[in-house]
This record gives sequence, structure tokens and C-alpha cells, in this order.
Amino acid sequence: MDSTQEKTPKTVDIYRDTWVRFLGYANEVGEAFRALVPVSLVWGSYVVATTYVTADAVDKGKKAAKDHGDKPGKTTRVAVAVVDTFVWQALASVIIPGFTINRVCAASLYLLGKTTKLPLPVRKWTTTAIGLSTIPFIITPIDRSVDFLLDSSLRKVYGEGEKHE
Repeated sequence: MDSTQEKTPKTVDIYRDTWVRFLGYANEVGEAFRALVPVSLVWGSYVVATTYVTADAVDKGKKAAKDHGDKPGKTTRVAVAVVDTFVWQALASVIIPGFTINRVCAASLYLLGKTTKLPLPVRKWTTTAIGLSTIPFIITPIDRSVDFLLDSSLRKVYGEGEKHE
């Protein structure tokens, strides 16, 4: 590398590169605790995750508007950025993982009830532990699947290689 070249500092995306990203996983945690907490807390976790998704989409729209400047097609560019981010985040951060953790926990609670003599509180805590421990294993496959799904459908509509990053 030429020592005269100046390194450009990497811009930190608050929604992807900081602790704020974990707010997108709130609903998975809520689903894991569903057997132990009032359902209103589970729904509250969905509010947190959906707020994160919406804030990230708005942020990407603002960045697209700034990057595009006053060139023609600005509205379309911003709309594509917002829609792509919102749909990707909604599917990859809220809908699919929430459903997955819900079903893993429901199945484990059912199976523990049918196959063990553990008391109900122990089965519920075990189910929560199983749900929480499942989260790290589902993130990458879901992200890749959502990328494939959007690349094969929605992103073909607006083209130009626009992609959630």
C-alpha cells in the first residue's frame, strides 16, 4: 500500500455495527420466554424488534437520499432503499426467527411433557433455555435464505443490484 494514500475511516452503521443491532433479536428472546412471562411481554418484545426494523429502514432511506443528491430518480432510489431494508429486516429479524423460536419452544415443551416426569416449572425453564440457545444457530441460515428469497423475487423488480447490507 502506498504510504501517501489516506485511509478513509469506515462509517459506523448504528443499526448494524453497534449494540443497537441486538434490539432486532428482542422478539426471539420474547418467544423463548413465552412459557414463563405474560404474553404482553412477548408482544412488547415484538414492538422493540419492529421499532428497530423501522428505524433501520428510515435510516437507510435517509442515507440513500443523501448519497443520491439532487440527481433524477431520487424518490425511487430512496423508496427502494427503505422497502428493501424493511422487507429484509422484517423477514430476517422478526417474522421468520420469531416463528422458528416459537415452534422450537412449543415442540420442546410438548416433548418434555410427553417424555419426562419433570415438574412443569422445570420444563418451562428448560424450554426457555432451548429457545435461547437456538437463536445463534438460526441467524445465519435465515439471513442467507432471506437474501436468496429477495434476490429471486423483489430485487428483480427494482434491479440495479440494490441489496440490504
